[in-house]
Amino acid sequence: MPASACEAFAEYPSAPGTTVTFLVSELAQTDPPLESTWSDFTRCTGIRIVNEVDRSTSADFLARIDAGRAPDLTVVTQPGGIADLVHRQQEIGAHPVMPAPPAVAANVDRDWNPAWRSYGSVDGVLYGAPFDSVAKSMVWYSPRHFAAAGYSVPTTWDELIALSDRIVADGKGKPWCGGLESEDATGWPATDWLEEVVLGSLGPHVYDRWVSGEVKFDSPEIRSAMRVLDGWMHNPAYVNGGVGDVASMARTRFQDGGRTVLDGTCFMFPFAGFYIWQWNLFKKDATIDPDGDVYAFALPAVDPSVPRPVLGGGDFVIAYSDRPEVQTAQAYLSSTHWATVRAKRWGVTSANTGVPLDVYPDPLTRLSVEMLTAPGSTFRFDGMDLMPQVVQEEAWRQLTAWFAEGKPSRAVLQAIDAAWPSPSPSPAPSP
Repeated sequence: MPASACEAFAEYPSAPGTTVTFLVSELAQTDPPLESTWSDFTRCTGIRIVNEVDRSTSADFLARIDAGRAPDLTVVTQPGGIADLVHRQQEIGAHPVMPAPPAVAANVDRDWNPAWRSYGSVDGVLYGAPFDSVAKSMVWYSPRHFAAAGYSVPTTWDELIALSDRIVADGKGKPWCGGLESEDATGWPATDWLEEVVLGSLGPHVYDRWVSGEVKFDSPEIRSAMRVLDGWMHNPAYVNGGVGDVASMARTRFQDGGRTVLDGTCFMFPFAGFYIWQWNLFKKDATIDPDGDVYAFALPAVDPSVPRPVLGGGDFVIAYSDRPEVQTAQAYLSSTHWATVRAKRWGVTSANTGVPLDVYPDPLTRLSVEMLTAPGSTFRFDGMDLMPQVVQEEAWRQLTAWFAEGKPSRAVLQAIDAAWPSPSPSPAPSP
C-alpha cells in the first residue's frame, strides 16, 4: 500500500504490532465482512482489530467480564444495555465500561443527531458511539401494483387513511398486512407500530416522557395513540391482506409479513428498512426501486405539526479498555471515514450525517439514510429498547394478545404498566 494512501489515517497514532479485540454478534459477523472495512486502517496504523463472534448468552457474557476476560471493544444492541453494564459495575464492582475518549465524543457531536449522544450516554457520560443504524418509519408497497390500480403514494396521514379506505372500497385487496411471530420476541413489530403512532401524533416530548415511565401506558395520551392504532393496523377492514383476519398477524412470522405485497393482495406493509433483504427471498428477481416490484415511502406523521417523525434503532460500540491502541480503534470506528467505507462497500446504513448519500448503492438505502439524517426531522430511538426489559417483554405479550385474542385495549395498557419496576425511573432528559 503506497504511503500516500495512508494520508486519510494521519490523525490516528500508529502502534505497530498491537492488537485490539472486538466482540461482535454472530449477525454482525455473518453480514458483510467487518474485517474488510478496517483493513486499510490496520495497514496504516499497525493496529490489528481481531473479531470475535459472540454466541454466548447475556449471563455468559457477564461471567466473562467478572472473570477478567473482557474484550477491548464490544457492540451493545440497545441503549438500555449500556446503562445496565455501567450500573452493574457501580453496584458490584464489575470490570468497568470506559467512558468514550475525546476523539470519539468529538465524532459523535459533529456527525450525529444529538439524540444519538443521549442514547449512548449514562448519567450524562458518553460511553457508546453509534455502530450502525436503521430507519423504522417506512411503508413498503409495490409501485407496479399501485400504478395498475391508479394509486398515489400518500404524503400525509389523512391521505394514508383515505387511500386505505379507497383500497377497501375497490375490493382489489386489503390495504395493510403484517406479522408478529418472532419466537420469544413475538409481538415486537406491534410495539413498533404503537411507538410510531405515539411519536407521530403526540410528538417527541410526550414520547420521551412515556419512554422514561413518567407518562404511563394507561394514560389519556397513550390511550389516544391506541385508538389510532386500532383504526389502522388493528382494523379488520384493513388487515391482514392476502393472509387472513386481524388475529392471523399473531401467527404470521414477521419475516413473512410483507410477502403478499408482491402479489397485490396487500398494498402496504409497515416495517424497517432492513426488510430490503427479504424481497429477493420471496421472488429472486424482484426489483426494488421506485418503478419496480417493491419500494418504500416514509410513514407520515399522524399530526402534521410533528415534523418528519422518524423512529430508528441501532447498535453502539463500548470499550472495556483505555489502552491507547483501543482508543485509536474506537475513534476510527466512530468516524465518518469508516462509516463511508462500510456504506460504499456493503450498503450498511448509518445515521452519520457526514456520509455522502451517493455512496449508498441503491435508492431505497439512500431513502432510509435520508430519513435518519434529514435536518429538522424528529428522530427518536425505538422506545421499547429504551424501557426496562421486563416492560418491553410484557408489551410484546400484551399487544400480541390484543391482536390474537381481542384483549381489551385498556386491560393491555394496564398490564404493561404493572410490569414496570418499582420505583419507576426518573424522567430522562430530552436530547
